[in-house]
Amino acid sequence: MFLSRLLTVLLCAAPVAAASHELWIESSDYQIESGDQLQAVFKNGENFEGSTLSYFDRSAKRFELRIGDRVVRLAPRSGDNPALNLRLPIGDALVSVVYETTPAEVTYSDWAKFKKFIAHKDFATAEADHAAAGWSKEKFRESYTRHAKALMAVGSGAGSDTEAGLETEFVALSNPYAAGFNNRMKVSLLYEGAPRADAQVEVFDRAPDDSVTVTLHRTDADGVATIPVTAGHEYLFDAVVLRPAPQASTEENAVVWETLWAALTFDVPE
Repeated sequence: MFLSRLLTVLLCAAPVAAASHELWIESSDYQIESGDQLQAVFKNGENFEGSTLSYFDRSAKRFELRIGDRVVRLAPRSGDNPALNLRLPIGDALVSVVYETTPAEVTYSDWAKFKKFIAHKDFATAEADHAAAGWSKEKFRESYTRHAKALMAVGSGAGSDTEAGLETEFVALSNPYAAGFNNRMKVSLLYEGAPRADAQVEVFDRAPDDSVTVTLHRTDADGVATIPVTAGHEYLFDAVVLRPAPQASTEENAVVWETLWAALTFDVPE
């Protein structure tokens, strides 16, 4: 029994090994009444399906709630699952849950796998840039960080999302819980505080029967994407930045790339 529990803890504590997988914040109830418990978990996987991760200090750079201009810093105990599990005196409000990780690394020893990843995430020049830099194709590493947000409604969910100052992030320009929401979700995609124009946004749409549909969209010249959504469905928006690592070198197994993953989750009331 002890060994089984220890193994579970170690698996939860281990950094996410597959950088091509998304990490997101998920709640079983994105809409709650005032005074109810706010609950959400960290999920890691593909196609909006994955495993639940516990909270650990060493992998968390920031974890907070943003309610208008109010910021509530969160400090769960290491190993807590769900990571968010608290009750706050909040009236009607839109709550943005913000989570940013510390860097972790993944090793590539299969060039075809990296080519598949950069094609999937629409990094058109990455293969040529890698070759031009003289970096190893036999074995190299990538450093990655996660920048996840979730929108939850307390009561009527009145309010708006705000920029959290993450290195990359989605900022919701629409409130999916607001009365009169027109099922067109408008988001701004930022990188280092500036709009990301013509960037790919991957959208995962989970229907009430748990089927998931994946579509690709692009931001406009102002870094804004307007995406049709459906009442009663849950959504994950995903966008990735790829950039050369500062310590990149031609040595085998060097860290040569960095990825920064932005995620936004919410649901749309029926």
